[in-house]
Amino acid sequence: MLENKAASRYAKSLIDLSTEQNALEEIKNDMVLLDQVIDQNPELEAILKNPIVPLDKKAGILDNVFGTKVNAVTKAFLKLVVNKGRSEILFGTAKAFIQQYNAIKGIVTAEVTSATELTDANRAEIIAIVKKEVGANEVVIKEKVNDKLIGGFILKVGDKQFDASIANGLNKLKKEFAQGIV
Repeated sequence: MLENKAASRYAKSLIDLSTEQNALEEIKNDMVLLDQVIDQNPELEAILKNPIVPLDKKAGILDNVFGTKVNAVTKAFLKLVVNKGRSEILFGTAKAFIQQYNAIKGIVTAEVTSATELTDANRAEIIAIVKKEVGANEVVIKEKVNDKLIGGFILKVGDKQFDASIANGLNKLKKEFAQGIV
């Protein structure tokens, strides 16, 4: 919990700095890269979280991995966080930065789990509905296929969920039969 608060604060500071430096988009891309690299390399995350690994080694590893690929502000930020002994929150900071950036830009992520792959028409309809209901400027769809749904879909935006799956309908009907409602 404390790690999340600190990561969120660091992310907010980085957003403020990147806005000041007119580099918000570039640094957002750097944070996406950082998030992906740490997510795909659990060894790197383990090194960053390990208090036994010297700070200069951690800084050197990050410099080797990201050195020429990121903005100078991002590079300085990574070095600062490591030198403060807070490298364990870099992964959380990248995630928090992306969330805060999305909130500022009105970008919403909609998770859609469906029985089959969505068609382009389905995607467009879901995007239109989510934009209207949530007031988003942009909607990013994360798709999952779950053949146990039989048909329909489950849409999750933030902490709200809409279940229009046939399996859910059948489960409700089954419960109603069991309770003698139908």
